[in-house]
Amino acid sequence: MSHIERRGVMAKYSVTQSAVTQLLSDVKSDKIAIPELQRPFVWDSVKVRDLMDSLYKGYPVGYLITWQSVGAKLKGGQVAAHQQILIDGQQRITALRAAVAGLKVIDKRYKQIRIIIAFNPLTEEFATATPVIRKDPQWIADISEYFNSDSPLSFAREYLERNPGVDAKLFETSLARLGSIQNAQIGIIGLADDLDVETVSEIFIRINSKGVPLSSADFAMSKIATYGDRGRNLRKLIDYFCHLAVAPHAYSDVLENDTEFAATPYLKAISWLKDEAEDLYDPQYSDIIRVAGLVGFHRGKASSIVSELSGRDPETRKVDEERIPLAYDKLERALLEIVRKYHFDNFLMLIKSAGFITSGMVNSRNALNFGYALYLRLRQDETMSEGERKRIVKRWFVMSMLTGRHSGSFESTWEQDIRRIGDQGAANYLKQVEDSELSDAFWAVTLPAALETTSTVSPFFQTFLAAQVVNNARGFLSKAITVSAMTQQSGDIHHIVPKDYLQKNGFPDRGDYNQVANFALTETSINISISNRPPAQYMAEMIAQVQSGVLSLGEITNEDDLLANLAENAVPEDLINVTAGDYPEFLVRRRRLMAAIIRDYYQAL
Repeated sequence: MSHIERRGVMAKYSVTQSAVTQLLSDVKSDKIAIPELQRPFVWDSVKVRDLMDSLYKGYPVGYLITWQSVGAKLKGGQVAAHQQILIDGQQRITALRAAVAGLKVIDKRYKQIRIIIAFNPLTEEFATATPVIRKDPQWIADISEYFNSDSPLSFAREYLERNPGVDAKLFETSLARLGSIQNAQIGIIGLADDLDVETVSEIFIRINSKGVPLSSADFAMSKIATYGDRGRNLRKLIDYFCHLAVAPHAYSDVLENDTEFAATPYLKAISWLKDEAEDLYDPQYSDIIRVAGLVGFHRGKASSIVSELSGRDPETRKVDEERIPLAYDKLERALLEIVRKYHFDNFLMLIKSAGFITSGMVNSRNALNFGYALYLRLRQDETMSEGERKRIVKRWFVMSMLTGRHSGSFESTWEQDIRRIGDQGAANYLKQVEDSELSDAFWAVTLPAALETTSTVSPFFQTFLAAQVVNNARGFLSKAITVSAMTQQSGDIHHIVPKDYLQKNGFPDRGDYNQVANFALTETSINISISNRPPAQYMAEMIAQVQSGVLSLGEITNEDDLLANLAENAVPEDLINVTAGDYPEFLVRRRRLMAAIIRDYYQAL
């Protein structure tokens, strides 16, 4: 029994040892693929120095973990029967390439730089090369020069000539020990190619001493990069798109420092980002992977892209290598649709037209991801009008914000949704979901209950603000300044029943006075004027102002306008009568009014 179990385990992975020089040779020949090589090197020179010191002293430096890849393209155009993708150990390998092989790394500006490690054979000390060290004859200023020298004997002779009188035996012993770093053995755990992403991830977590999970998106990015120049450039397309969305100024760095990518049409496809200041939706690479899975493969799980790019038939689960180039074609088409300026800008305009005008109003990145994928999918239907397309996407996005449809095990829900949208039609399936999720009971009971929260970033409060934006509602007690303007520029979240008043009258807990049903956006000047006075006082002042026309609290001078303003903010008309004793009932009533505004807003989308 134990023998069978051991065979079962061994079928999942193998453990081998490889010398540093062999590892670097395998990386150079592409037998081991390191997808991270074109990403910024995150280790500093101190960590590189410490790695060299550990190898010199014979300390363990941890296992590398690789995963077999079928059908990978190597340099020169050959197709490998089995190529190893490095999924853990990228920084260590990159550090070895920098320190031992003398190769450059990519910095945060995507510029190639050298990390140079020096060694003092007399003190057996490693250090980051500095101008002082370079001038000190006792130091070997760059250990890669020794590792790559044609004649180690000549290298040693030159050192002794620079340092007459040193202990030659000590020097030679240290130099030989330094040279042995090239033969130091590093363990490699190789995971089998027939394991699915979930199993590989589970094994990774158990092996990795930090217990850090490896996401399906990480696997997908690694797999994409194994398909020769095309795969590497598609991987860069995703990376650079996400980077430029956040830092448009980095365009010049990419253009100058990555000439290989700059020579492809992909950089031109995302060059518009250099002039973009929008931050409503700054997707990360995991987001792009998920949207590409929905658009290109109609699949909801990031791991599905790995299976598709590995040539695995989703029905039979068998690998057919002829499927691989077709899968990369689908991926490329999907990515070029995703990064297209016209599509991206139009989708963001659509979300803003639903009232979500700042990034802080969207607390569900997955709602944006699925919304964008849905928008791109519906664009493939040439029979659908643009108005209908926008209606469906807006309602789906807001529905998902209100129901948390894309939280939890969202990937399975995505797969189901995208399949049923294809089978039943988007409008029909949306109607089915609405009937199920947004019933009368939802609007009357579930939503008011969900508004019983202190979180101003809750999707329910933010959807209420979005409804106010669409309705062109004004701030609380404001004559003209809208919620939209205050959301984007300056405005205060105001306690309708002031915090200080509640604290002194039986409600000292934050969970009581910081209920979102006690919040409204207002102008700073109005907030200051109200201060800590109860509604009976500041509303009496407002009514007196309306009757006399003498402005003191705000600019409203008309009774109908005052009532309209309260309605726009879902505030009960009898606010002037609300005391600390009435406060709990006030919250209940306002939640119902807020829910009613959200309902009317949604139904009008």
